[in-house]
Amino acid sequence: MESLPTTAKPERRARSKPLYTSKPSIFMAFFSCLAWLYVAGRLWQDAENRKLLASLLQKNASQRSLILSVEEKLQVLGCKDLERRIVEVEMDLTLAKSQGYLKNQLRQSGSSSEPSRKLLAVIGVHTGFGSRLRRNAFRGSWMPKGDALKKLEERGVAIRFVIGRSANRGDTLDRNIDKENQSTKDFLILEGHEEADDELPKKAKFFFITAVQNWDAEFYVKVEDNIDLDLEGLIELLEHRRGQDGTYVGCMKSGDVIAEEGKDWYEPEWWKFGDKKSYFQHASGSLIILSKNLAQYIYINSASLKTYAHDDVSMGSWMIGLQATHIDDNRLCCGSVRQDKVCSVV
Repeated sequence: MESLPTTAKPERRARSKPLYTSKPSIFMAFFSCLAWLYVAGRLWQDAENRKLLASLLQKNASQRSLILSVEEKLQVLGCKDLERRIVEVEMDLTLAKSQGYLKNQLRQSGSSSEPSRKLLAVIGVHTGFGSRLRRNAFRGSWMPKGDALKKLEERGVAIRFVIGRSANRGDTLDRNIDKENQSTKDFLILEGHEEADDELPKKAKFFFITAVQNWDAEFYVKVEDNIDLDLEGLIELLEHRRGQDGTYVGCMKSGDVIAEEGKDWYEPEWWKFGDKKSYFQHASGSLIILSKNLAQYIYINSASLKTYAHDDVSMGSWMIGLQATHIDDNRLCCGSVRQDKVCSVV
């Protein structure tokens, strides 16, 4: 028997589509893997480093002495260099003190006509605009004039009348002084100072500043123009004190501080001198002698030196804080009756 023909259906097979992966994705995955490995390695390395540092710190802490020596403390604080600098500064201060409170010698700024060699003394006779007759009297008595004044400087003593300038610069007062100086050539004119009765302490300061700048001398002497001098006696006194640094010589006195305004010798800052209102010991203003290094101290520190109502009190206050030797010499008490005194009141 014949079989019936059958229709064969085509067999359907499921076919999967091929997967396509782009090259950029592969590279990104590869680099991500590398980055992860790098980060993991660094984290592991940092952890090991921390362990090593912790162990070293613990070991050093156990070995370190609990009590530090002074040397170790200086090293810890970084003060070794500071200690060296302090020693150097102390050496410089010692040198400055031996040279008149300066490390190097002061520059001599005097005119070429002034002597360049070292003098025994510079004597400044403090005068005023109205004292011409008194100056003329001095020039004819104890004070040399003309060629004799130059010969005295050759011996080592320079004498000058000391005066400032008028409040009205260039007026008749200034012109008269300039004219007198052209004739006598015996003035030290303080160009930066205004001449006035209430400015005498500043005038004393300006004198020492200018004298130190112009002359190199063993001593600097301030003299008022109301006294006569035994010049040879003063020179002999100074000769005996050559080489004595830090000497402050004069007729020492104290005296009451006048607190009542309007009275003679009134001191506006009386309250600074204590309840007893008495001045400290200081040289009388008639004649005061300073050694070179003390005069240089005034020159160097002039801007910070306090002045009081009176010039001798002001100078005494400058000397109090220094290593100065106060020498009370009765021969410099101009009002005394001693026979061997070197000055007398006119």
